[in-house]
Amino acid sequence: MNNKKMRTIFIIILTLHALIHLIGFLKGFQLINIPEFTVSISKSDGLIWLGAILVLMTAGIFYFFEHPHWWLFGITGAFISQMLIIPHWADAKYASFPNLIILIVALIAFFQFRFEQKAEKEIDGILENAEKVTLPPNSREILEKLPLPVQKWLIFSGILKKESIGSVYIAQNYLIKLKPEQKEWFPTKAEQYSTISPPAFVWTADMKMMPFVYAFGRDKFIDGQGEMLFKLLSLFPVAKDGYNPQFNESALQRFLGEMVWYPSAALLPNIHWEEIDNNTAKATMTFKQTSGTGVFHFLEDGKLDKFIADRYMGSGPNASKLEWTVNIEEHRNFDGINLPSKGSATWKLDTGDWTWAQFEIKEVKFNPNQ
Repeated sequence: MNNKKMRTIFIIILTLHALIHLIGFLKGFQLINIPEFTVSISKSDGLIWLGAILVLMTAGIFYFFEHPHWWLFGITGAFISQMLIIPHWADAKYASFPNLIILIVALIAFFQFRFEQKAEKEIDGILENAEKVTLPPNSREILEKLPLPVQKWLIFSGILKKESIGSVYIAQNYLIKLKPEQKEWFPTKAEQYSTISPPAFVWTADMKMMPFVYAFGRDKFIDGQGEMLFKLLSLFPVAKDGYNPQFNESALQRFLGEMVWYPSAALLPNIHWEEIDNNTAKATMTFKQTSGTGVFHFLEDGKLDKFIADRYMGSGPNASKLEWTVNIEEHRNFDGINLPSKGSATWKLDTGDWTWAQFEIKEVKFNPNQ
């Protein structure tokens, strides 16, 4: 069942449950007589039943329009409704089931809201600190100190003819496998904000694991420290790592490899380039006492073919480095800059290659903080 159908079903439940409260309101004002509904309701109680209708209907309307605070009305409406049900349990007890559904969905939305608020604060923080990396317009003098394959890549990208980039927003579609033995792919929508100087990124993801079951995640690299967190239904941590030397290095290497989406970063003074051959160059980046390396493989025309790095898979005293490869399948032009748009990421394990992610870039915005 897709997300649209799930949303439709929930809206129907909210609407019908709200309308059922009309019985209490109409009976309180003696506008209807239902023999099966034997309890006595005063006019003052009838107004409370009307209030439950209005709150639940507001929750439904806000949910339909995806208002971020709909959960507040959902929780309040379910609470009022349940308080009305308890004194009339014999006649109204079955209305507790939709209240339970509404409460669970609203609580999940609340914790997702808190999770997203934390990520938004982190995004605002890195964007406020972002500085532009200045590139002289139409000048190739800056290329002279770079390896030949890096020069060809920057020329192909078109970055030398564009306004300096200090930050970038990327919308991505992923297919992800959380374990090597996993057969099915989990569809995931992700957004990422990255800044070049100081180097930082915040990546947020919404992963559909099965019908009605979602995991929300955030991966970040800020002030030289990395952290990754995924929560099932925004409540239960299912993956967490970070704030240690191994993960900091791994996060720095991710930033290093992803600079192909913000090519201005190639000119950062803390990135050292070494030419391996006419189509291959090694980059070493140092920031806040953390260093990491990666090898970029380019095609003859300057397009990125793949990025390879020895990264920590996990962290801790027993963590070891494994080969991590990002293969690029397609390029697209985004706002005048040619960038990789489709590819996959693979860990090389002792048991064989594990392609854990396939990705496609849907949208890119440069300098979104302006």
